[in-house]
Amino acid sequence: MEATAITKNVRIPASKARQVTRIIQGMTYQSALGLVTFANKKAAVLVKKTLESAKANAENNHGASVENLVVKLAVIGEGPTMKRFQPKARGMAGRINKRTSHITIVLTDEV
Repeated sequence: MEATAITKNVRIPASKARQVTRIIQGMTYQSALGLVTFANKKAAVLVKKTLESAKANAENNHGASVENLVVKLAVIGEGPTMKRFQPKARGMAGRINKRTSHITIVLTDEV
């Protein structure tokens, strides 16, 4: 049994969010939840929300128990980039890329 949760268009660069998901991949649900709860990063809050959604999907759709759940896959994908401009010296414009991400978490109860 696999339960998936996807959060799309989150306003954080994928490179920053991957720091959190690299750590929780392969952990049990309880230990991963504890880690993202106390991690001092913006990405941890977003990953926690997606992790809890995947747990709810596992319970409601597949009837899985929380004790057996393991983070099988935690992936951050690149989302669309918002392009903005900021005025610079001598009438020029500097480009600012506001990057977004897609968070995908897969929980499983198989060993």
